[in-house]
Amino acid sequence: MRLAIRHTTRYVFKEPVVHALQRLRLTPKETQGQKILKWDMTYENAHDELEYEDEHHNTVNLISVDGGASEVTVTCTGSVETEDEGGVIGRHSGHLPLWSFLGQKKLTKPGVKMRALIREVGQPQDGDRLAYLHSLSRMIADQVKYQTGTTGVTTTAEEAVASEQGVCQDHAHIFIGAARSVGIPARYVSGYLMMNDRIDQEATHAWAEAHVDGLGWVGFDISNGISPDPRYVRVATGRDYRDAAPITGISFGGSEQILTVDIAVEQQHEIHHGHNEQQQQ
Repeated sequence: MRLAIRHTTRYVFKEPVVHALQRLRLTPKETQGQKILKWDMTYENAHDELEYEDEHHNTVNLISVDGGASEVTVTCTGSVETEDEGGVIGRHSGHLPLWSFLGQKKLTKPGVKMRALIREVGQPQDGDRLAYLHSLSRMIADQVKYQTGTTGVTTTAEEAVASEQGVCQDHAHIFIGAARSVGIPARYVSGYLMMNDRIDQEATHAWAEAHVDGLGWVGFDISNGISPDPRYVRVATGRDYRDAAPITGISFGGSEQILTVDIAVEQQHEIHHGHNEQQQQ
C-alpha cells in the first residue's frame, strides 16, 4: 500500500523567541514491511543544525529557531510504501540491548491499579507469549476506555488505569508496563495511521511492540484492538513516549506557546496507461 502523508506542526509564541532548539523525530523508519519513497521537511523561521540517528535507530533532526521569531512551522510531506507483515517487525536491532526494554520508566511503572489489572490477565504460559499479549491488549481496552482530552503527555500508565480512560499513548504505556512486569521486553512506537473514515487528523498515533521468541518484535495497537497492518507507518520507537516524541526541545524567551498539529494520511493508487494522475481515497 502506498500512503501519502502531510504533517504540519505550528508553534505560536506569546513573546518573540530569544533562542530555541527543537529535536524532531518525524522521519519514518526504513524497516521490514516499510519503505520510504519520498520524504521532505521544510521549516519557517527555523533552520537545520544537524541530523543524526539515536540509540533506537530513530532519525533525529535538530533545528534552531530563528532569533526574534514569534511563530515556527515544520512541514513534512512524503510517501511511504507498506506491506502486510501481520504486525511482525522481526529481530531486534538498535544500539540498546534487548534487556534495556525490561526496565520500567516513570510513565510505564505499575502501581496498585495496574498490578490489579496484571493479576487479572494472569501469567504468560510457556511458549505462548503471543496469546498472553493479545489477552493483555483486550483487557486494557476493556478497562481503560478511549477518551480524548482526559490525559496529557505527562500522564502515567498508573494514572490512566486509575481514571479508567485515556488515549493511544496511555494504552501503549499500560501495555508496555504490564508486559515488562512479567518479563517481556516492550517498547513504544509513534507513527501514522490511515483512518478509514477520514483523511485529516489532529495527532500522530501510538502503539506498542513486544518481543516474542521466534518472531522478534510484534506490534499491538491496543486502542484499535489489532496488530498493525499496511495502514500504519512507524516513525520512532523508544522505551516510552519521551524517547519517541515527535517534537521536544527547549526555548529561552517566548516560552509560552500554542501548538497546533494538522496531519493528512491517505492511500494513493497509481494509474497507468500513460496517465500521470493519481487517484486518492
